[in-house]
Amino acid sequence: MQRRKTHEVRVGNIGIGGGNPVRVQSMCTTSTMDTNGCVQQILAIAKAGGELVRLTTQGIREAENLRVIRERVRAAGCDVPLVADVHFNPAVADVAALYCEKVRINPGNYVDAARKFKKLEYTDEEYAAELQKIENRLVPFLNICREHGTAVRIGVNHGSLSDRIMSRYGDTPAGIVESCMEFLRICMKEHFMDVIVSIKASNTVIMVESVRLLVERMEAEGMTFPLHLGVTEAGEGEDGRLKSAVGIGALLIDGIGDTIRVSLSEPPENEIPVAYSLLQSARLRMTKTEYISCPGCGRTLYNLQETIHRIKEATKDIRPMKIAIMGCIVNGPGEMADADYGYVGAARGKVSLYRGKQCVEMNIPEDQAVEKLLALIRKDEGNN
Repeated sequence: MQRRKTHEVRVGNIGIGGGNPVRVQSMCTTSTMDTNGCVQQILAIAKAGGELVRLTTQGIREAENLRVIRERVRAAGCDVPLVADVHFNPAVADVAALYCEKVRINPGNYVDAARKFKKLEYTDEEYAAELQKIENRLVPFLNICREHGTAVRIGVNHGSLSDRIMSRYGDTPAGIVESCMEFLRICMKEHFMDVIVSIKASNTVIMVESVRLLVERMEAEGMTFPLHLGVTEAGEGEDGRLKSAVGIGALLIDGIGDTIRVSLSEPPENEIPVAYSLLQSARLRMTKTEYISCPGCGRTLYNLQETIHRIKEATKDIRPMKIAIMGCIVNGPGEMADADYGYVGAARGKVSLYRGKQCVEMNIPEDQAVEKLLALIRKDEGNN
């Protein structure tokens, strides 16, 4: 897998795209007028490993309060970049750009009227006039962002396409993509490149298809903007995690994606470990030790589940690596070839240890094998 080539966009003290790691972000669930609540959530997200935090910004009051929130967060020693999330009111985006490292705007409601599910008819000239309205309003905002070093996210939601787009393109990936491209073409015309792009949907199939189509369209028009991935309204618990893994993971495996948010109906800091696990499964960021274990079968030569728990406990403080725990030689060296170390059943009550694909100790009594595995890892770490 090769990641899609993008240019770097600086958001505060981090880079997104351009070869940087895939960044992990979340969003506050508190009112942006609740300064203390926002600060506490931002700090909790940052402590969990979040690299950006977004805050809903409904009006001018909320936009102005972002300055206070930012000051409080910085005073607490946290430098995580803040992102304002703006809908319906372009003037709010102008103010938020003064105080945040990034501002998200939604093409579905930035200039177009709120969606009323009406069928509208436009001549080509009338449609072009609507696009000119967008340009007239977007360019001053881009100039404010340019002056203050503020990045922009052009964030399209499947559920908030404008009646204008819906009337011409329908409720289709083509319409979702065109809604985004209208804004990106203006950014290109203005040579404003500090833009990150997202297309989100609660339907994972639509989300994946739309993002893939967007990538094709951007490449055709010479655009290298980084991409933000997410399944919106994914839900909570297992459902939210699985839905996010399917939608985000499919694109990451394609090499698409520069920052992700796993949207869960839970405390926002819960999203961060899920996102890192997803990135690790896609082999994009190694943040914790990964245990590769077989499901077990009639050939398994020891208590697999108990052994996994013992090995996890014994190795919980080592640097991130991959440890394979295999019940027998059938699932041994070949299936665990991706691992740094292997623990493989060799005979009843006997275990063999591997470094990569090489067997380094054979037929160790099972009651000694976990300790010997740990000793092997520590020896190698000491030699490094």
